[in-house]
Amino acid sequence: MSQAVRTRPDGSGQALSEAYDTALLDLDGVVYAGGSAIAYAVESLSTARAGGMHLAYVTNNALRTPDTVAAHLTALGIPTEAGDVITSAQAVARLISEQLPAGARVLVIGGEGLRVALRERGLEPVESADDDPAAVVQGYGGPDLPWGRFAEACYAIARGVPWFASNTDLTIPSARGIAPGNGAAVQVVRIATGAEPQVAGKPLPPMHRETILRTGAERPLVVGDRLDTDIEGAFNGVVDSLLVLTGVTDGAQLLAALPQHRPTYVDADLRGMLTGQPKVVEAGTGFRCGGWTATAGPERLELDGEGGALDGLRALCAAAWTAAGEGSCELDGEKALARLGL
Repeated sequence: MSQAVRTRPDGSGQALSEAYDTALLDLDGVVYAGGSAIAYAVESLSTARAGGMHLAYVTNNALRTPDTVAAHLTALGIPTEAGDVITSAQAVARLISEQLPAGARVLVIGGEGLRVALRERGLEPVESADDDPAAVVQGYGGPDLPWGRFAEACYAIARGVPWFASNTDLTIPSARGIAPGNGAAVQVVRIATGAEPQVAGKPLPPMHRETILRTGAERPLVVGDRLDTDIEGAFNGVVDSLLVLTGVTDGAQLLAALPQHRPTYVDADLRGMLTGQPKVVEAGTGFRCGGWTATAGPERLELDGEGGALDGLRALCAAAWTAAGEGSCELDGEKALARLGL
């Protein structure tokens, strides 16, 4: 299933928290960074929830259990129940349970989040390839995961058992910077075995299905900071999305976004959930948003006007995405972005 190619950010006359019944929020880079709340996150989420919006937290990190994540959010000032947290561990556990009988043994290469999710689905986590596992599941195990765990996975996979991965994000943000994610660990096992895992996490359909099953959302809005997981996941699920610029995506990456990576809405932070979103309209050979007009010249993106930087960025996106068509934008937007302070 796919969507039409998006050529400009959309507008909304209503606050997004009113137009959608459920926010499916990524965590790292959206709600918190390095364990601390991102500016305006606590206040914005509290206001959205008070207005009747259901908040659900959707993470590819399979290390922590929903209880642990909920406790962390609550400590930050965002009251959260474990049932409001959906992890890639839960999505991959469901995927495995649909292919193996109840009580089947599964070799775990990862953390407690995977073990809890497997037990929830009636599967038995084991620690060794010699425990006669019927499958291998691999998820983020933290920076202290022993190298020998990868060897256990390889031994079992070489014996012919199926291999599953919670997600394949190559990196994960930490308080000290960007660290290797589960995708880097999956690559180690892939190189050693030549096998390919079945993957559950964002942006793939099993994660979207798990989220909808657990939240019952009818008009969901995906809120994230990553184009290749959050926004692509929304695209694959055919639901709307809000990109916030508090995480890994910057203006240049947004301008160059492939069709499946183009968000419905763009805002600076989670305050964007509480307002309407301005329309981007055609203006001659270009596009206008607020006080800015952007056009795609033969060699570069051109920007004229003044006002809020985000309006300028939205207008630039319309010009870049239209010029790029089905591919990425190859036009030079650096000078235009510099003028916006982005």
